Amino acid sequence: MRLTVTGIGIVGPGLADWTDARPVLAGDRPYVPDTLRVTAPVGLNPNERRRATLATRLALDAARQATAQRANAQRANGGDDEATTELATVFASADGDMGLIDSMCRDIYAHRVPPSPTVFQNSVHNAVAGYWSIAEGCRGPSTSLAAGDGTFAAGLLEAATQVTYFAGSVLLVAFEVPAPERLHPHRPFDSAFACALRLGPAAPSSDRTTLDLTLCDDEQPFTPMQDGALEAMRRGNPAARALPLLAAIAAGRPAVIRLPYWPGLRLDVRLEPAA
Repeated sequence: MRLTVTGIGIVGPGLADWTDARPVLAGDRPYVPDTLRVTAPVGLNPNERRRATLATRLALDAARQATAQRANAQRANGGDDEATTELATVFASADGDMGLIDSMCRDIYAHRVPPSPTVFQNSVHNAVAGYWSIAEGCRGPSTSLAAGDGTFAAGLLEAATQVTYFAGSVLLVAFEVPAPERLHPHRPFDSAFACALRLGPAAPSSDRTTLDLTLCDDEQPFTPMQDGALEAMRRGNPAARALPLLAAIAAGRPAVIRLPYWPGLRLDVRLEPAA
């Protein structure tokens, strides 16, 4: 499957947005871990903003970056903004909001009462997709999925399949937050991370980054990050498996990125930079 990248978003410690992260991922500036900064979600009323968990705010921040880039490019070229109200979305998270789920289970065990409707609605795996649809007034179809450590690759495959079949744009958002104390040994990473790719059909001649996806039935070593701290983030956080692909886009050089997908399977992404 072949597709183009029309917008990118990223949020992580020391990676505030794509503009800030691009020279770091390209190797032009050293990576400096810093406090996570997440932009407050816009488009939500005050009550919804208060209810939005870190996972939701993280995902919506990355998604907004990716869609804003496309809108800005359209305006710069004298065209109309490409509305997000009908944009198809794929939200990919291996574990969802484990902190909220842990808290809800503890509450049920301690008090023997069902969780409140607000807590429950935030605990379901497609809660983030719901907040996005409210914030953007988006009526497009949405998929929420999980596939363990291969979640980013699974999300990319799902988004690429939709782009190919429907010949339209799809927004892929991958996000993950650290587990609470008791669950941390089972998912031992400390850095929250989210990224978003707005993807579209490949044109015969394109001035955008192009991706060719191939599913392979063997496990060669996956593409690492050169920086030790970024490599630790990649290995620990399932959403951060996207980092080598984002780094290749930032560097603007042809590359083949090997991503983990499933035991015995990997996803190869051949990247051709924008002309």
